[in-house]
Amino acid sequence: MRHFKCIRGTSLFVFLLAFFNSAGFAQFPRFKALAFFSRTAEPAHVDFARDAIRYFEGLTWGDAFVFDTTSAWSDLNAEKLKGYSVILMLNETPRSAEQRRIFEQYMKGGGGWFGFHAAGYNDAATGWPWFLEFLGGGVFWRNSWPLLPARLAVEDPRIPATRNLPPDFMSPENEWYQWKPSPRANPDVRVLVSLSPDNYPLGLKDTIPDGDLPVVWTNTNYRMIYMNMGHGNRIFSDPTQNALIIAGLRWIVERDPNGNPFKR
Repeated sequence: MRHFKCIRGTSLFVFLLAFFNSAGFAQFPRFKALAFFSRTAEPAHVDFARDAIRYFEGLTWGDAFVFDTTSAWSDLNAEKLKGYSVILMLNETPRSAEQRRIFEQYMKGGGGWFGFHAAGYNDAATGWPWFLEFLGGGVFWRNSWPLLPARLAVEDPRIPATRNLPPDFMSPENEWYQWKPSPRANPDVRVLVSLSPDNYPLGLKDTIPDGDLPVVWTNTNYRMIYMNMGHGNRIFSDPTQNALIIAGLRWIVERDPNGNPFKR
């Protein structure tokens, strides 16, 4: 009798598994993300990458999505990127001409990108015109120091990435970059969140006294978000900012040209 019950239970399990699979109930993973990071970047940027990896890995519980990581920039190749709906750059960008070419090709082909802080840094020595255009045309101008929290203003609540945020919130301590010209001057850029002028002057050693300072934006020609936050180990300590990060990632993925994986 025990043997019979075991067989019957096993048969029922197999039947239910087949039913749920055929009915579309088990559609995981919904999407795949690949995060690039450097282990040899500025220590505070390495700290951020470590925290970011831990945070995003926590979001995968329950098979929500696949989150892979790599510190080998040689993985930025066409074969490796197949199947990834979005790539994240946590604390650096590709350096070699071939890796840059592959990234540009991936983005022009409909790929998704979520870049944080140092991943958007560029100056006169960067020598990557396409990336400058991709970020909206702004070159790093100045920064605040030491790390300080700041009040941020949500400028565009009309898209899913920002729809459920309050009009403003306090962001944890960070090094804030200011760009020149402001990405806002580019008609292809949609500024989502900016530094509130109430913060000025911002800094002690290095001070940002005034001016326009977008901190989260998208270039509407691509499926991307750049976020100024990403210095140190406090970035994921605020629930409102975390909600922005999660909603931003989801918004990027929802616009995948291969179809919204959340509706499959």
